[in-house]
This record gives sequence, C-alpha cells and structure tokens, in this order.
Amino acid sequence: MIAIWALLAFIASIVFWNAVLKRNIGEAMIVGFVVVGAFAGRDAPKYMWEGFVNSMQEEVTFAGLAFIFMSFILAKTPVLDRLIDILNSFLGRLRGGPIYTSTVAGGMFGAIAHVGASVTAAVGSVTVPWMKRSGVSGELSATVVAGCAGMGVTFPFSATMFILVGSSTVTGMMAADDIIVPLAIAGLWCLGYRLVLSYYLVRKNGLQPIAPEDRIPVKRSLRVGWTSLLLFVPILIPLLLTRGPVAAPIAHYTDLVMSSALSLITWIPVLMILLVLFLGRRHLPKTSTGWWKVLGDAAPQFGVIGITIVAAFSASAVLAKLKLPQQLTAMLESLSAPSWLMAILVGIIIVIIAIPLTASATMASVGPVAVAALVGTGIAAPVAAAAVLVFASTEGASPPSGAPIYVASGIARIDPSKIFMPLLRYYCIPILGIGVLIALGLLPV
Repeated sequence: MIAIWALLAFIASIVFWNAVLKRNIGEAMIVGFVVVGAFAGRDAPKYMWEGFVNSMQEEVTFAGLAFIFMSFILAKTPVLDRLIDILNSFLGRLRGGPIYTSTVAGGMFGAIAHVGASVTAAVGSVTVPWMKRSGVSGELSATVVAGCAGMGVTFPFSATMFILVGSSTVTGMMAADDIIVPLAIAGLWCLGYRLVLSYYLVRKNGLQPIAPEDRIPVKRSLRVGWTSLLLFVPILIPLLLTRGPVAAPIAHYTDLVMSSALSLITWIPVLMILLVLFLGRRHLPKTSTGWWKVLGDAAPQFGVIGITIVAAFSASAVLAKLKLPQQLTAMLESLSAPSWLMAILVGIIIVIIAIPLTASATMASVGPVAVAALVGTGIAAPVAAAAVLVFASTEGASPPSGAPIYVASGIARIDPSKIFMPLLRYYCIPILGIGVLIALGLLPV
C-alpha cells in the first residue's frame, strides 16, 4: 500500500509547508513532489524525471500560463472593461449578479464541453474580472469558478461517463442508456446546490447591486463596447467545431474525431490572445521594450502558477507509477459494509483518488469497482453509476492538484493556496454529500 501512503504524505507535506511554515504554494508543491518521489526508492530519479517530462506536455500547463498572459494583455486595454459595462447594464441591478451568471454559465458550458479546465478557462476569463470589478474578492471569484468546473462530469454525455458505462463490469449490470436520465437529474441537483450556495455567498459577503450611477444605459454600453462581445467568439469557434452542427460534416470529410483533434483548452486561450491583440492594438506597446516590460510584470505569476502546475502533474505521474489506482481498487474490493456506510466510504475513496488524477482517469481505474461495490449493497446500478460520477466531479475542487484551481487562480491573479479551504468547505465536501444522498435514494434520480 506504498502508493496510498505516498498520497497521504504528498498532501500532508504540502499543507505543512504552505499552511504551517507559510511558504508559497510553488515551494510547497515542489516539496510534495520530492516527498512522493522518495517513496519510489531506487527508482525515484527515473520516476520523477518521467513525471516531470509528462507534466511539461500537459495541456493544462500551457493553458494556465496562456490565460495569465491573456489577463495581463487585457488589463492593458479597455476591451474587458467595455464588456463588463455591457454585462452590468443588463445584470448589475442584481445582488451578486456575476456570481449567479458564473455558476449558471459553468453548468451550461460544462454540459457541452465537459472538461473541467476548459469550463474554468472559458467561463472564468470573462466572469472573474467581472466579479472583481463588482466588488467580489479575487479569492471568492476564483473559488466560484473552480468550484463549478466539475459540472461537466455530472451531465451526460461526457467522456468520463462513457469510460465508466463502457467498462465490461458496468455493462454487465445495466445498458449504457440507463444512466442518461439519472445522471442528468444528478447534474441538476449539483447545479441547484451551487445556486443555493451562490445565494449564501452573496449574503455572507454583503455583495450589493452595482450602484445605478455606475451602470451605463444599455444602448450606450452596446454602442461604445459592442466589439468587446467578440471575446465570446474564441469560445464559440472551438466549441462549434468540436461539438456543434458542423463537427459531424468536418469529421466525415477529414476522418478525424473533432473533439479529440481540436483541444478546447489549448485553442480557447490562443484565439483569445490573438483577438485581444487585435481589439486592443491601439493601447498595447509598439516596441520590444514595451512588451518586455509587460512580460516582466507578468513573470511572478508565471513562476508560481507554472511551477505549481508542473509539480502537481509530476507528482500525479509518480503516484500512478507507484500503482495508486490498483492499490485503491484493491481497497475498494475488500470493503464490506451496509449501503449507507459503503456509499460514504466509496465517495471518500473516489474523492481522494480525484485529487491527483482527473475524473476520467479515476473512472478508468476504480469507477467500475466502485459501482459494483454499491450495487452489491442493493443500490440500483444506474443510481450507483450516477453517484460515482458525482463523486468524481470533485476533481476541479480538490486541492492541491485540481487543474481548474490553477487556471482560475491564474486568471484572478491570486495565490492558489488561498482557495484550498473554501473549495473543500463549499464544494468538495458538499458534492461528496450529494453523491451519498443520491446513492441512498434520498435525492431521487
């Protein structure tokens, strides 16, 4: 069970280095990576090097840095300010309007794109600056956006769902179509909880509507800033090409699976950077010296976020080499408990696995065993599968390794460690509870 101990040591070392010694999260993640590597013994140099190489090839590493760069460019132009003026003209009269919008947008985009980091990047690039402009702290803005990242897993038809229901273990218990309705309802329960939470956060933080004198009339904000609405185009183009009505004809003509050939999390920031360079060209530096200063100002955030993401993925790769999924699967198979206790134990184990792994990797490694364990206590297979996917959806809100945490923190320009506890308190643990209630039939699906 060495990999399980390595995972616990990984989490403990990060918490100690960051929370107790008050060092930055970049240092803490490096320490965590070294601690995990030590569990590999003589294979440590090999495992750690391979983990590092794999992390440098992760799309999320690129996306996190790309969105930091984009946010700095946006700050040098009036483009985002004009878009926020338009949004405030329509929704600024609502208390916490940006928070509600971010939550609903996370659900809508998640139901289409399903990838947590993509959801965070697409929604957060607009709503995080809007929330901050409306008086919401950077920490709360990043918490809300990262906390909504996992909704893509709780709606059909994500790759994670197909990985689970396509396994031989699960297909022997139910037809693939049996999970569609239960999972859709489970997703609505998760969205409903987040909306209730949004109401609570708005009241708790004393957020007020935008003052009438600060809200520009709709006609004037649209006339002045209509070009800022083009910021949604870099989100829509990759989405339409991979999942829209043109995706099938393109796939037929090119023999490519568009959702695999075109990465949302890669192309959304690339297209947004290009568009911002065009829209803000009059306000951006014209010389290499000017651009060097922009990059220099952004360097501290690049360093912390980049190191953190690389260390997190490197440690995850080492844990995989230590056979963490196999050891946790063996632990699940050995469990024997009544349905209520089994639901809690399975949920906790999956949430722990989803800390270093993605939801898809979690389902591939232990998802079928988790469903079988729940079914063995008398829970219907479609309900058990929906609950297991809800458990896995905590990947976006699971510190310290959830990729959406670092994407959201990069956009909000905050220390990621500052949202670890809020994410656990407001999203990770409550979503675990929702999954347990679904498994036990207390929340019908």
